[in-house]
Amino acid sequence: MEPRTCRLLLVVGLLLELTFCANENPDCPLLIQPPRVVVRHGDPVSVNCTISGDHDGMGWKASERSVFWEEHVQFVTWRLKTLTDWEIGPYCYAEIPIDLEDTFLCNRSLNIAVYKPPDSVSISVVNHTGPMLEGKQYQLQCEVQTIAPVPVNVSSTLLITPTSADDGAQYSCVAELELGPGGPQPPEVKFDPLNITVLYKPSSAQTMSS
Repeated sequence: MEPRTCRLLLVVGLLLELTFCANENPDCPLLIQPPRVVVRHGDPVSVNCTISGDHDGMGWKASERSVFWEEHVQFVTWRLKTLTDWEIGPYCYAEIPIDLEDTFLCNRSLNIAVYKPPDSVSISVVNHTGPMLEGKQYQLQCEVQTIAPVPVNVSSTLLITPTSADDGAQYSCVAELELGPGGPQPPEVKFDPLNITVLYKPSSAQTMSS
């Protein structure tokens, strides 16, 4: 009989999502595409800001790679080869003429979510080492450790009562990143499984055959 394989699925949200509101005007004729991006820490990112109508200049403001004032363009692109700032806070801005003398400055923020996969995923038996006894209850703990965007440890537990059928069973802990709507689908993160040994009484059929 093949040993059973079981897995604990732990959904982990590792997003740092930023929307910087810089006195945004609902009538601001700026369009950000895409309006929301999900970026893995250290990966590239590129976003366009387009304007409809006249303007005196437009650009991007961010903690990295701001696009300074540009005239006579209909769009500007904010891009990074490597995103390393967790609090990047990018927003697009433009100066819009009202009449011959007056202008107003409008802004549109980029909704950006930065994530990082867990540093480690582990599974263990709480307060127990060695073989398990049939019929006794044990607690398995799945722990996910990460250092970003802030130090976070996430854990989940499962109670099991092993039987003879569980002898040699393999339990694995799987961390699935929840990146929200429109986010990429990164692979599940899993590490070494837990193999259990169960001590059990021989069945009556085994006793008779011996």
